[in-house]
Amino acid sequence: MNLRELVSALNDFASPALAESWDNVGLLVEPSPPHTVNTLFLTNDLTEEVMEEAVQKKADLILSYHPPIFTPLKRVTWKTWKERLVVRALENRIGIYSPHTAYDAIPHGVNNWLTKGLGACTSAPLHPSTAPSSPAEGTHRVEFCADAEHLDAVLSKIKDIPEISCLTTLPARVEGEEQTRVSLNCSQKALLEVVALLSQNSLLYHKTEILLLQKPLLPHTGMGRLCTLSEPVSLSDIIERIKGHLQLPHVRVAVGAGRTLESPVKKAALCAGSGSSVLKGTEADLYLTGEMSHHDVLDAVANGISVILCEHSNTERGFLSELRDALAVHLQNKINIIVSERDRDPLQVA
Repeated sequence: MNLRELVSALNDFASPALAESWDNVGLLVEPSPPHTVNTLFLTNDLTEEVMEEAVQKKADLILSYHPPIFTPLKRVTWKTWKERLVVRALENRIGIYSPHTAYDAIPHGVNNWLTKGLGACTSAPLHPSTAPSSPAEGTHRVEFCADAEHLDAVLSKIKDIPEISCLTTLPARVEGEEQTRVSLNCSQKALLEVVALLSQNSLLYHKTEILLLQKPLLPHTGMGRLCTLSEPVSLSDIIERIKGHLQLPHVRVAVGAGRTLESPVKKAALCAGSGSSVLKGTEADLYLTGEMSHHDVLDAVANGISVILCEHSNTERGFLSELRDALAVHLQNKINIIVSERDRDPLQVA
């Protein structure tokens, strides 16, 4: 596939608009066009060891879940390992694409894969995503009624205000009088001018309604998941399930105040990676994530919430095999998709 065609398909699989505002997602390194992709190489972290593997396997595009370029690079030299990744990629005509939190948000993404470690359950996003754009132009809708005496003058002034759209008028009967109902959409900036104009006439102003045009929530999409298990399960059993799902010999566990390893878990809140900010304040029996700060763990435990920590990338890497199969279908088996064998969590128990 042509690189640009493939990037478009990857963006359709998980829109970059779903990523968090602080994130750096999408195509990060692009070889000079035209660039054909025969082999797509999947990794959780793009290290120099993984880059060497990608070169050996003749990858044309690396999909790295974590963006290897996050803070801006002021130069591209051989001095730092992240700069060397860019040099190696361009020397070998390998593109780099990163989805990161866009894959956290989508219904078929990392967090939904992580829920499978809990057993049978239903789940919903902790922080639902909104649609990238509003269903209509503008941020607010303003509606008011005017009589024939004031209508033309008011409409004339409103039409001079920038960022006004969807201006309509309809006959209306108000308190037995024939009037005209005016409706318009406008931006936040234009709203101030519209309100200032209408406030000059108290009769118009008292008949004004202002509605916020909120972006609709996207179903099953967003950060984190709140999972309700079909049947309560002891904390010790949940620990074993998680270890099995993530293929880990050990996890770190903090037992909530007043709880034991045999206490039942019915509701679990989870977030792949570093989940403190996403999980904080959620009422649950259990928090499941890769890492949390010491004090956030203490807060959870004090509130009777147990915590399972699996290390950051251990809660993400296993998704790559599922992603490989999903992308093969999405891309109609047009390219070869392989998963890194050298990608691993940098931490181990000694």
